[in-house]
Amino acid sequence: MDPIHAARAVVDERHSDARAAFLGGSVVTGRRTPTSDLDIVVLLHGAPAPYRASFRHDDWPVELFVHTEASWYAYVEREVHKRRSPLLWMCADGLLLFDIDGVGARLAAEARRLTAAGPPTVSAEEIDDRRYAITDLLDDLSGSTDQGERLFIATELARRTGELALAIGGSWNGGGKWLARRLESTAPGLSMRLHHAVREVLDGQIEPLLDVVDEVLGQAGGRLWDGYKRGGVAP
Repeated sequence: MDPIHAARAVVDERHSDARAAFLGGSVVTGRRTPTSDLDIVVLLHGAPAPYRASFRHDDWPVELFVHTEASWYAYVEREVHKRRSPLLWMCADGLLLFDIDGVGARLAAEARRLTAAGPPTVSAEEIDDRRYAITDLLDDLSGSTDQGERLFIATELARRTGELALAIGGSWNGGGKWLARRLESTAPGLSMRLHHAVREVLDGQIEPLLDVVDEVLGQAGGRLWDGYKRGGVAP
């Protein structure tokens, strides 16, 4: 069964009274792989929404995101504030499977508007927090001689450096494969440079990773340690 027919079958089986449904994710793009799942957003009038569930339908792994119109807006607002909204992108780029009363078209238009507008501006304080955390990891990497420690320090540095590059570039954030995909357009070549640099760390050479991380840090003001201060919350 092709993904579109499978997705429609899932919605009909689980929520035959749905107002609209989207099929999003890699399965509707040229990036589909043998392990791609069906990311389905379903809009209901009310309960049992909102909820999400993961299960198998025939041979398909399925992730189901079920919302009312009100909960969709509430979840998107919360996610956009974090500059990372899978729900938003599933509706902006996904396939509208059906739309009984127009809610699907409205939400698709709003999703496209929000994604095109871009994420909220990153505060100077958040940039400094990221610089500080990366500086701390760089010091840990320089001081470590344990290959097990270096593995996790290096991979954490790669992730945080990629996220900093996205923040500097005003891009939406992403996790896992979506971090790499966002970097493709925001900082072309950075993902592969980090990949090769991490491999060098595992071979005992930390300098390539230090160089690429410092290059990204330089765009945000460089390493930060001396003078960094954050207030706490009084009990």
